[in-house]
Amino acid sequence: RTNLIEIENNQNFWFIQEDICNFEAMRQIVREGDIVVNFAAESHVDNSIKDPSIFIKTNVLGTHSILEAARLNKAKLFIQISTDEVYGSLDIDSKSSIETDYLDPSSPYSASKTAAEMICLGNFHTFGQPVIITRSSNNFGPFQFPEKVIPLFVTNLIDGKKVPLYGTGKNVRDWIFVEDNCGAIDFVIHKGKVGEIYNIGGGNEVSNLELTNKILGRMGFDNSFINPVEDRKGHDLRYSLSSEKIRSLGWRTKFNFDEALNVTIDFNAHFPISKLY
Repeated sequence: RTNLIEIENNQNFWFIQEDICNFEAMRQIVREGDIVVNFAAESHVDNSIKDPSIFIKTNVLGTHSILEAARLNKAKLFIQISTDEVYGSLDIDSKSSIETDYLDPSSPYSASKTAAEMICLGNFHTFGQPVIITRSSNNFGPFQFPEKVIPLFVTNLIDGKKVPLYGTGKNVRDWIFVEDNCGAIDFVIHKGKVGEIYNIGGGNEVSNLELTNKILGRMGFDNSFINPVEDRKGHDLRYSLSSEKIRSLGWRTKFNFDEALNVTIDFNAHFPISKLY
């Protein structure tokens, strides 16, 4: 809640703490004409490997709950936030994923997000419910929960701990600054077509080792602070999104990757972040 202090007194903001699996509560919250953007999800792959059932409950049943509330209460639009992980692993030299590619989820997390997408599309085709799906690449930025790799590595280094790097560190991810992703979602709300899926990629593909070295360098550490750990089960080699579909409508990213990464590192290390804003 402390992340919301700056806006909690705004007239167009209110905070409701509720479980999206609670259908009756969702029906009380969603109103006719609303635009519902469903970010709510369990999202950490490691946690999904430890206990898949939590992910099925929140990401599948929870999505169904709030989707049905939106349908029955005649919400204007339902945006389902999905992930590039639904495509599964790509080879290093493969073409980037496009929206019509075969889905091949590799973890309980990505499987649950794939299932949520299918439920949304089922409602669109059966009931004509206005639904749009976005699949974004890895988000990063200030205020991110510290189980995620960038804030985890930064806080580890602050405490003088090494950073845990899976396997060889050659796995590649595409990164997008959180404000670019949110800007794309807002863009889709106004310019997107109901029933469509839009990839939202940052166009910043780096290996986990390269990302780790960027963090180490920014914070004044060398690679002796890397702790290689056993690779994650089912660890996908590469995710890569083609964003041509949304770009053809006029959307563009606004933030430089390295500058945004430095701001994110500085935020987590309690340094000023004003230079990006």
